[in-house]
Amino acid sequence: QVQFVESGGGLVQPGGSLRLSCAVSRVRLDLYSMGWYRQTPGSERNLVAKITGGGRTNYAESVKGRFTISKDNPTTTVYLQMDNLESEDTAVYYCNFGETPASYWGRGTQVTVSA
Repeated sequence: QVQFVESGGGLVQPGGSLRLSCAVSRVRLDLYSMGWYRQTPGSERNLVAKITGGGRTNYAESVKGRFTISKDNPTTTVYLQMDNLESEDTAVYYCNFGETPASYWGRGTQVTVSA
Protein backbone atom coordinates (compact mmCIF):
# COMPACT_ATOMS: atom_id res chain seq x y z
CA GLN A 1 0.00 0.00 0.00
CA VAL A 2 1.16 3.54 -0.74
CA GLN A 3 2.31 5.45 2.32
CA PHE A 4 2.79 9.15 2.90
CA VAL A 5 4.99 10.33 5.78
CA GLU A 6 5.06 14.09 6.30
CA SER A 7 7.63 15.97 8.36
CA GLY A 8 9.18 19.38 8.85
CA GLY A 9 6.39 21.31 10.52
CA GLY A 10 6.81 23.46 13.59
CA LEU A 11 6.25 26.83 15.18
CA VAL A 12 7.43 29.84 13.21
CA GLN A 13 6.92 33.59 13.46
CA PRO A 14 5.03 35.50 10.77
CA GLY A 15 7.35 36.16 7.85
CA GLY A 16 9.39 33.07 8.59
CA SER A 17 10.02 29.96 6.50
CA LEU A 18 9.62 26.21 6.78
CA ARG A 19 10.36 23.32 4.47
CA LEU A 20 8.07 20.33 4.60
CA SER A 21 9.02 16.89 3.33
CA CYS A 22 6.86 13.95 2.34
CA ALA A 23 8.35 10.52 1.95
CA VAL A 24 6.21 8.55 -0.47
CA SER A 25 6.50 4.82 -0.76
CA ARG A 26 5.53 2.54 -3.65
CA VAL A 27 4.88 5.38 -6.08
CA ARG A 28 6.87 6.52 -9.08
CA LEU A 29 6.74 10.30 -8.83
CA ASP A 30 7.48 10.69 -12.53
CA LEU A 31 4.15 9.02 -13.29
CA TYR A 32 1.83 10.66 -10.80
CA SER A 33 0.78 14.13 -9.80
CA MET A 34 1.43 14.84 -6.12
CA GLY A 35 -0.01 17.53 -3.93
CA TRP A 36 0.24 19.23 -0.59
CA TYR A 37 -3.01 19.78 1.28
CA ARG A 38 -3.80 21.55 4.51
CA GLN A 39 -6.60 21.40 7.03
CA THR A 40 -7.64 23.50 9.99
CA PRO A 41 -10.04 22.32 12.72
CA GLY A 42 -13.63 22.26 11.49
CA SER A 43 -12.65 22.83 7.87
CA GLU A 44 -12.18 20.69 4.81
CA ARG A 45 -8.78 19.58 3.63
CA ASN A 46 -7.75 21.80 0.71
CA LEU A 47 -5.12 21.46 -1.97
CA VAL A 48 -2.51 24.22 -1.79
CA ALA A 49 0.13 23.03 -4.26
CA LYS A 50 0.43 20.37 -6.92
CA ILE A 51 3.26 19.03 -9.07
CA THR A 52 2.69 16.79 -12.06
CA GLY A 53 4.75 13.78 -13.02
CA GLY A 54 6.50 16.00 -15.55
CA GLY A 55 7.23 18.70 -12.99
CA ARG A 56 4.57 21.26 -13.83
CA THR A 57 3.36 23.12 -10.74
CA ASN A 58 0.11 24.73 -9.66
CA TYR A 59 -0.77 26.71 -6.54
CA ALA A 60 -3.78 27.95 -4.68
CA GLU A 61 -4.13 31.72 -4.94
CA SER A 62 -3.59 32.14 -1.22
CA VAL A 63 -0.05 30.71 -1.38
CA LYS A 64 1.05 31.71 -4.86
CA GLY A 65 4.41 33.48 -4.77
CA ARG A 66 5.15 32.26 -1.24
CA PHE A 67 5.11 28.45 -1.47
CA THR A 68 7.15 26.26 -3.81
CA ILE A 69 6.47 22.58 -4.39
CA SER A 70 9.24 20.34 -5.67
CA LYS A 71 10.15 16.68 -5.71
CA ASP A 72 13.02 14.27 -5.99
CA ASN A 73 11.99 11.32 -8.12
CA PRO A 74 14.80 8.91 -7.15
CA THR A 75 14.13 9.27 -3.43
CA THR A 76 10.35 9.61 -3.95
CA THR A 77 10.22 12.69 -1.75
CA VAL A 78 7.97 15.69 -2.24
CA TYR A 79 8.84 19.05 -0.69
CA LEU A 80 6.97 22.22 0.14
CA GLN A 81 9.08 25.31 0.71
CA MET A 82 6.99 27.88 2.56
CA ASP A 83 8.25 31.45 2.77
CA ASN A 84 6.79 34.64 4.17
CA LEU A 85 4.44 32.62 6.31
CA GLU A 86 1.23 34.18 7.61
CA SER A 87 -0.97 33.27 10.56
CA GLU A 88 -3.57 32.04 8.06
CA ASP A 89 -1.13 29.32 7.00
CA THR A 90 -1.50 27.63 10.38
CA ALA A 91 -2.82 24.14 9.68
CA VAL A 92 -1.94 20.48 9.50
CA TYR A 93 -0.25 19.79 6.18
CA TYR A 94 -0.61 16.51 4.30
CA CYS A 95 0.67 15.13 1.03
CA ASN A 96 -1.24 12.81 -1.27
CA PHE A 97 -1.89 12.32 -4.97
CA GLY A 98 -2.51 15.64 -6.65
CA GLU A 99 -5.43 14.72 -8.92
CA THR A 100 -7.53 12.28 -6.92
CA PRO A 101 -6.30 11.81 -3.36
CA ALA A 102 -6.11 8.29 -2.02
CA SER A 103 -8.64 7.48 0.67
CA TYR A 104 -5.85 6.98 3.19
CA TRP A 105 -3.76 9.81 4.51
CA GLY A 106 -0.59 10.18 6.50
CA ARG A 107 -0.50 11.77 9.94
CA GLY A 108 0.36 15.15 8.53
CA THR A 109 2.67 17.74 10.04
CA GLN A 110 1.51 20.69 12.11
CA VAL A 111 2.52 24.18 11.01
CA THR A 112 1.83 26.99 13.45
CA VAL A 113 2.53 30.58 12.51
CA SER A 114 2.41 32.82 15.55
CA ALA A 115 4.32 35.66 17.14
